[in-house]
Amino acid sequence: MANNTGSDCRICRRENVKLFLKGDRCYSDKCAFDRRSYPPGQHGERRGRKASDYGIQLREKQKIKRIYGLSEKQFHLFFERADHKKGITGTNLLVALERRLDNVVYRLGFANSRTQARQLVQHSHFTVNGRKVNIPSFQVKVGDAVEVRERSKKIQLIQDSLDAVVRRGIPQWLDLEKDNLKGMIKSLPVREDLTMPMQEQLVVELYSK
Repeated sequence: MANNTGSDCRICRRENVKLFLKGDRCYSDKCAFDRRSYPPGQHGERRGRKASDYGIQLREKQKIKRIYGLSEKQFHLFFERADHKKGITGTNLLVALERRLDNVVYRLGFANSRTQARQLVQHSHFTVNGRKVNIPSFQVKVGDAVEVRERSKKIQLIQDSLDAVVRRGIPQWLDLEKDNLKGMIKSLPVREDLTMPMQEQLVVELYSK
């Protein structure tokens, strides 16, 4: 996952959509996007030039890449794998991104953001089917059990995140045993499960040039 050294709120403003990169703060009145929903920079409020088709496709790719916190190289690798699979390339891409372990940890409510989830995974706070996994890009499968390690169950950050997960809910393809700090992969995600405004076909068109 790519390291962003700038403001997460500026990213949302650049992409003109709330990407929920800062967890609970994005749901509060402190959200910078709600207060300044125009591009960052000195002339952000006055930018009104119509974007070209290429520009629209590029912005969509940047938006999806930033939602999942990937570098350009990582994102392109996911696209190439999706393109070689049977089915719709754009849907394959989003499903693979959703199956990342850091995303699943976030979706289950063990972390407030994907960035936070990535850090928790890298610090070996989770197991998959009883085995420690510290690779954020690990792809979960149907039937996998993602669980907070015994030594990590008292971490306050995880407890606080679980208390706040009610705001965004748990996707239908996942099942959470809150008391046991354990989640199950009931099925693979389908396109209808992804509620963020993403137009993956624009990414396919961009890479097809």
